[in-house]
Amino acid sequence: MLSALTRHVASRPRAANIAVLLRPREGADARSDARSKELTEAGIAIEHADVATASVAELADIMGRYHTIVSCVGFAAGPGTQRKLAQSAIAAGVSRFFPWQFGVDYDEIGRGSAQPLFDEQLDVRDMLRGQHATEWVIISTGMFTSFLFEPEFGVVDLSGNTVHALGSWDNQVTLTTPEDIGVLTADIVFAEPRIRDTVVYLAGDTISYRELADIVDRVRATSVTRTLWTTDFLAEQLQQHPEDTMSKYRAVFARTNGVAWPKDQSYNAVRGIDTMTAEEWARANLA
Repeated sequence: MLSALTRHVASRPRAANIAVLLRPREGADARSDARSKELTEAGIAIEHADVATASVAELADIMGRYHTIVSCVGFAAGPGTQRKLAQSAIAAGVSRFFPWQFGVDYDEIGRGSAQPLFDEQLDVRDMLRGQHATEWVIISTGMFTSFLFEPEFGVVDLSGNTVHALGSWDNQVTLTTPEDIGVLTADIVFAEPRIRDTVVYLAGDTISYRELADIVDRVRATSVTRTLWTTDFLAEQLQQHPEDTMSKYRAVFARTNGVAWPKDQSYNAVRGIDTMTAEEWARANLA
């Protein structure tokens, strides 16, 4: 997503003084060197800080040099990171802040869900809504498309030729690829009239688990076994494995609210911007 976002932001005529915050390199890190070289060749400056260990003041000092901050730091950075980044943006007095909210509709999910990290996302929203100096834009994207097909997630089990439905075959999930998120986020940054202090919904696709099984059948020219994981079963699995990340996500995506919204009402659909559907992704990656 970071690569797509920087590429599409940099291509805009109004873009200027673009920088990416990277973790400081330690020793011979070939991957980091390659990314730094790619950014530098694209005319993008590099700032260095470790968001996990840097203080709010240190991050605010960096952020304060820029007009708009888009956070691409996800949950892997650990608990507390999203709050710290929001605090830093507000303390820096940046004009616009796009927090890492590229996922479900946390307002609809509410507090106390199966995924405790979601509560922190609501803390971030409360902080942003409670002040008026920094404009904010929250972008809801649903699940990353590839995650739905991730073997560890277990919904699509290609080795077992099985598709599992979470909660119900009619339950839906909204999906967007990281590439499309990058394209659309860049469009939102430069949109006129200016988008501010609101939640924007993207949707590369919105499908039911029944439609997912149909897609796998078509793409692989097979007939998958269809197995329903009920909400009771998923709750029992979570109770048995309370620290298991995938059990948390399965319980969340078995919900009937907060994880899906109509594609035809999304930012991209309303503006006629094409996005990759679940079936297109599957044909490119599973066939």
